[in-house]
Amino acid sequence: MDDPELSVNIFSEIEDDFRERYCIYLRTMKQRIYDTYLGFNELEDERKMVNQQVIRTPGRRGEIIKNEEIDKEFSRRYIEYKKSTELF
Repeated sequence: MDDPELSVNIFSEIEDDFRERYCIYLRTMKQRIYDTYLGFNELEDERKMVNQQVIRTPGRRGEIIKNEEIDKEFSRRYIEYKKSTELF
């Protein structure tokens, strides 16, 4: 029996697991210091690589999720940076 609700639950669990693992992976990446040209650009390079993959194979759910998670990570880091500068 093919239960559509069961398959949706399985896919959402797989997607949630993928998002969580990818988010952890992104947090290990280094990104240059804001307002300077010093440091690494690993997170920006990851975004470029994902965008190139989207051009090659459009419509893949994995790349859409990766773009969403990269945007969230940039936002998280920007908010942390803003909070740290407000304290000083």
